[in-house]
Amino acid sequence: MKLFVPSNRIKMILVFLLIFLGVGSVVYNQYLVNKILEQERASVELWTRAIEFNSQLVSEQTTDKLLSAIEQLQQIEEVPDSIITLIEEAEAARSSTDFVTEEIILEDRFPIPTIVVDSSDVIIASRNVDSLRLESEQRRSDLVEEFKSLNQPIDFVIGDENRQIRQFVYYGESPTVQMLRYFPYIQIVLLGLLLGIGYTTYRSIMRSEQSNLWVGMAKEAAHQLGTPISSLYGWLQLLKDEYRYEETATNIANEIEKDIQRLRGVAERFGKIGSEPELREMNIGPILDQVMSYMERRLPRLGKAIEVRKDLQAEAKVKANPELLQWAIENLVKNAMDSLKGTEKEVSFISITSKVQDGEVVIDIEDSGCGIDIKNVKNIFRPGFSTKKRGWGLGLSLTKRIIEEYHKGHVFVLRSELEEGTTMRVSLKIEE
Repeated sequence: MKLFVPSNRIKMILVFLLIFLGVGSVVYNQYLVNKILEQERASVELWTRAIEFNSQLVSEQTTDKLLSAIEQLQQIEEVPDSIITLIEEAEAARSSTDFVTEEIILEDRFPIPTIVVDSSDVIIASRNVDSLRLESEQRRSDLVEEFKSLNQPIDFVIGDENRQIRQFVYYGESPTVQMLRYFPYIQIVLLGLLLGIGYTTYRSIMRSEQSNLWVGMAKEAAHQLGTPISSLYGWLQLLKDEYRYEETATNIANEIEKDIQRLRGVAERFGKIGSEPELREMNIGPILDQVMSYMERRLPRLGKAIEVRKDLQAEAKVKANPELLQWAIENLVKNAMDSLKGTEKEVSFISITSKVQDGEVVIDIEDSGCGIDIKNVKNIFRPGFSTKKRGWGLGLSLTKRIIEEYHKGHVFVLRSELEEGTTMRVSLKIEE
């Protein structure tokens, strides 16, 4: 049975959504940037034409009027009012074009950094450019190259028919465009943050609901097991009284009694799920001995030799609940036994070792079974995940809950190879 529904699908949906929103944001932002760049180029072209127009108009009008003034000045000794008037008219002609150029077009109504260069790329004039970037020849050269890489130049001609000079306008990007270029990245980060918060909240809610479900199921199981176990105790006592003189029957009854006691222990364990367990200091050795002694008598009969290896060196004390900790270790040993059924080896083994390492009691449970596929290693502790046809996927998830939530320890797959076996590790903090 497979109840486990992987969360990878949800992750893929969220990643796809993030990519979709991110790409959409970048595309639309680029569309806006291109539109603004078109408008900025039109503004720069207007600015360039204004410079060209201003230069030509002022040059023609001023030249004619000043030549007339000079001719008259050469003929008379004193400068009459008419000469002064001619000069003032020349100045007025220049001022009128300056008003159009400077106040309407060239005023800071467009914050685009712009430079005017000659045919040798020497900067003649600049606008909205930081003065620090014009201090040295190298910086000016770098500025020209930077603007060349950003936009195509706009050329224009100044002077009259007798003497014309071709110049070029290079320009950069306005602060608005520069900010818009960074905006998609900021938006993607914010979207990722929001999706991450949403996913974390979703996982938290799911875990809370899952935890409540586990607690409810466990307490109901404990309640349902209580009555038949009490009844079994009564029938067992009758059997003992009836066959008290038969050794074989007595031995069988004693074994049945042990199993019934374990059933009662299981019911008590289920009843403790969801409650704050009572932890006390105890030696880990006797708990491991008890688990292995019980499980050895219940090894699967697979028609082949199964060797049980024990190396229980750790005698340190840990703070634990004996019933719950024993249950967790039993689940790990039981899974090791089940893995032996899927191997063709003639001789198999189960090994349990304990030692003190870095202030912790380390318990390794190793088997020579079929191993775990690497793609399933991260899922084996998920509730509902099982590779068995009739598995419920409860044992290892409960084991993880007992070890990590109740005993503040760690349980994980230390090593696993297909057809070679698996080693599970449990670590518990030593009480000083």
